[in-house]
Amino acid sequence: MHLGEAPHPEDGRIEKNLPLAKQNIDLLGLLEEKTKGNLTGDEERLLSQVLFDVRMRYVELTKKH
Repeated sequence: MHLGEAPHPEDGRIEKNLPLAKQNIDLLGLLEEKTKGNLTGDEERLLSQVLFDVRMRYVELTKKH
C-alpha cells in the first residue's frame, strides 16, 4: 500500500509514497461503497477491517512528517 512496510515484490526495495498510499486507500473506500450489499458478511467485515487498519497506519505516518 506504499506505506513503507513491505518490500516491493519485484526488486525488494522498501519505499514510502504517502500520496500514492492515500490514493489507494481512497480507491479501497470507493470499492467498499460500490460493493455494499453485494458482498457476504465475511467479505464486508474483511474489507472494513483492512480499510480501518490502513487508514490508521496512514494517519500515524502522516503525523510523523
